Amino acid sequence: MIVFVDESGISERPTRVRTWAPKRCTPNSAHPTMRTHLTFIIVAALTLTGCATGTNPADPYESFNRGMYKFNDTLDKAVGKPVAQGYEKVMPTIGKVMVNNFFSNIDDVVVTLNDLLQLKIRQACSDGIRVIFNSTLGIAGLLNVTSRLEKHHEDFGQTLGYWGVGPGPYLMLPILGPSDLRDGAGLAVDTVEGPIGYITPVATRNELYVVQYINVRGQLLDSEKVMDEATLDRYDFMRNAYLLHRQNLVYDGNPPRQKYDDEGDDPADSPVPAQPDQPARENKPPSAQPAK
Repeated sequence: MIVFVDESGISERPTRVRTWAPKRCTPNSAHPTMRTHLTFIIVAALTLTGCATGTNPADPYESFNRGMYKFNDTLDKAVGKPVAQGYEKVMPTIGKVMVNNFFSNIDDVVVTLNDLLQLKIRQACSDGIRVIFNSTLGIAGLLNVTSRLEKHHEDFGQTLGYWGVGPGPYLMLPILGPSDLRDGAGLAVDTVEGPIGYITPVATRNELYVVQYINVRGQLLDSEKVMDEATLDRYDFMRNAYLLHRQNLVYDGNPPRQKYDDEGDDPADSPVPAQPDQPARENKPPSAQPAK
């Protein structure tokens, strides 16, 4: 099953590629930031899945979503994963890096627009410069000549969150994987308004979407091994990873602290419960002991 962790484009897009020279490019070195994100998400999701009890209030349609997850997983095992494995095996390293650069450059157009919508002017200037130089000197984005400028991740779902729109219920989309009501709407806008959405004829546009899908799927093959080896509910894992990752993106890595329903405050301010085999103690001064 594909671990989609971001809704910009089809999934988490590859990030910084410092060089395209064959002697320095390897599949692992091409996407350091993406690997960092995936590692963080995997660890956090494992923690959350182990602590989860009962029904998740963010997933009111869990029965439907689990059914859709099984459908996506079956389709991926039959088509998506074998195609991605073939692509990774046949395509030379320099070819994979250039394909990745091409779609990353297209993504930067969407990122820049959402930077502006979120009033991140300085970031928009940086991302706009990436688009201009990579599209020209980088030959339509095939080469990343702006590797010193940080690659950002912004989409319309994050823009809606920036302006106070809540995520809504968690949704498992056909083929596309995990999402929620807000990010699903954001994905539709980014897809229609993105550069690929304006390409004609439609057949060429669809071919680019397929290549983009294969490019992303190939990069997720290694991270998939963690899910296969872990003894956990894969559906819970994916849901928790997605919700956590999107929350961090919307709040730029600084999400608000969660309050506790029982106390409405930090747990440090709550009274310490008594041990199971000991009675609760009242806060009374100790009685005077008789002198010996």
